[in-house]
Amino acid sequence: MTKPIVSQGSDTPNPKSSESDTWRYNPARMNLYYGRRPWETIGRLLVISFSFVSFTLGLWWDKLTEKSAANQRRRAIALRELLTKLGPTYIKIGQALSTRPDLVSPVYLEELARLQDQLPSFSNEIAYSFIEEELGAPPTEIYEELSPQPIAAASLGQVYKGKLKTGEQVAVKVQRPDLMKGITLDLFILRGIATWVQQNIKRVRSDLIGITDELAERIFEEMNYEQEGRNAQKFAQLYGHMPEIYVPRIYWEYTGRRILTMEWIEGIKLTKIEEVQARGIDATHLVEIGVECSLRQLLEHGFFHADPHPGNLLARPDGRLAYLDFGMMSYIKHYQRYGLIEALVHLVNRDFEALSYDYVKLEFLKPETDLTPIVPALTRVFGNALGASVAELNFKSITDQMSAMMYEFPFRVPAYYALIIRSMVTLEGIAIGIDPNFKVLSKAYPYVAKRLLTDPSQELRSSLRDLLFKDGTFRWNRLENLLRNARNSQDYNFNKVARQALDFLFSERGAFIRERLIDEIIQAIDIFGRRSWFNFTTAIKAQVGLNGKVIPLDLQSDSDRREHLRNIWQIIQDTPGFDPMSLLPLLGEVLTKRETQEMGHQILEGLMQKVAVRLIRNVFLEEDDNGSGNGSKPSEKQQLFLPSAD
Repeated sequence: MTKPIVSQGSDTPNPKSSESDTWRYNPARMNLYYGRRPWETIGRLLVISFSFVSFTLGLWWDKLTEKSAANQRRRAIALRELLTKLGPTYIKIGQALSTRPDLVSPVYLEELARLQDQLPSFSNEIAYSFIEEELGAPPTEIYEELSPQPIAAASLGQVYKGKLKTGEQVAVKVQRPDLMKGITLDLFILRGIATWVQQNIKRVRSDLIGITDELAERIFEEMNYEQEGRNAQKFAQLYGHMPEIYVPRIYWEYTGRRILTMEWIEGIKLTKIEEVQARGIDATHLVEIGVECSLRQLLEHGFFHADPHPGNLLARPDGRLAYLDFGMMSYIKHYQRYGLIEALVHLVNRDFEALSYDYVKLEFLKPETDLTPIVPALTRVFGNALGASVAELNFKSITDQMSAMMYEFPFRVPAYYALIIRSMVTLEGIAIGIDPNFKVLSKAYPYVAKRLLTDPSQELRSSLRDLLFKDGTFRWNRLENLLRNARNSQDYNFNKVARQALDFLFSERGAFIRERLIDEIIQAIDIFGRRSWFNFTTAIKAQVGLNGKVIPLDLQSDSDRREHLRNIWQIIQDTPGFDPMSLLPLLGEVLTKRETQEMGHQILEGLMQKVAVRLIRNVFLEEDDNGSGNGSKPSEKQQLFLPSAD
């Protein structure tokens, strides 16, 4: 067996070293090892180069002879066989492409999809020897049954269906032989290419070395099945409580570094739409569940599945979405999670100046970067792309728009973001395969709306304030849209939202909201009173045969606010689980607060000031019947007449 080439210490790999040292990605150690073996590297590089040059020449010849369409199937098979021959690293590249119907033609998609679980297997003799080495006993002593042949072969290992002595059905995953050597050599070459490109091609500002290292760390973790088992347990702890998500159990007593025994899952790949629908399962709904789960992973806990290809997502007979293969997982830090939500809010608001600062916070730009020329570029690129609604954009559209700016300004893609893109774009690719009109951002709105309304963090409270207020004016339509979207999110609880909203409102950080709320209440009461008086006097005049008056402009504008308030109340009433009686204790609590009494005094003072100002204006300033305030007649566009009484 070839031993790992990543251990610390001497140049010779040490199988006795600790697991944390032996199976941890170490680029310096890898460079030292292959730096002394140039012929291995050159030989592998020549094999890779020759393979792709030959394939490209074949495509060129097809185009030259006008046989591209006729030979497409043959070329797709050749590409699949080429990637399979080149090994696990390139198989994973093919797997990523197999989920992108927007980038790859259907014929190539069909062939590349076979890379998910239809790879060549290795002999049972090697697999059984690994089981005995890892678990200390031959398979016949550990398992009651084991399928005579592997039921699936993937890039890093193959899977047998088995039964434990205690009767549980299990999947037994066995690692491929000589896996470490092949992957480390490919990663060494890829890292060398990334280093050369980053140092010599100035237009490429992304952290290619960091991206390669991030991917390599995930692959090294994926080769350690004990780490995969720990990932599965953590995933179940964080997301297994979601009612439509299922995570298989790990059997630790039958698991080692190269052997993983987990619960057997009956299910159908999401891409097999007809089979899924034949079971009475809505495949599109399951993808929506996957989107919400991915958002929780990315924005709530920061521990996310970085390889959600179709072979890892199954529709169970009971309608739940089962996640498999927890080898490639990654993390997003706390400030990065909130930064992504803030960036989305600023994108919705078209606040491109704030969005430019988000890029700094998310490490796309260095703190010393001059943002002055970047703001107009963001306005130009995203302003045109967004159109009428952010929900109409797909995730790839946003990444493509960002890519267009990378060459013009000093942007660099952080390593953590590359895996997020890979995860979300892959999921969107699966969704597009099921429903070509699927929009990830549209499906993400309910979750993001719920987070904005319920998350008590200072970052998201600030984002909520930015979303709801503009130039000191409250945007009722934004609140209406938030409530409408949030009610469609899982585990959304309006009573919880009301409680958290009140806690924030009466906190020190809620002072800004209280001030704006006082202004809104004063304005609403004042307009209500004036409108009531206006309607009363108009009705009296109609009784004596006088024509209707022109509605003052400020009274005209109040109709939108009243319409939004009616809509908001209707949305609240239609929210699942809403009970108006549950608001009574909150109302009683609000009325007894000192801040409420202070707000009452300020509202009364504000109303009295308005009455005094209006009285002074009416007495000392000449005002015509139209209420223009300067004796001039309002324009036709500003006039809105009530119908005459007859």
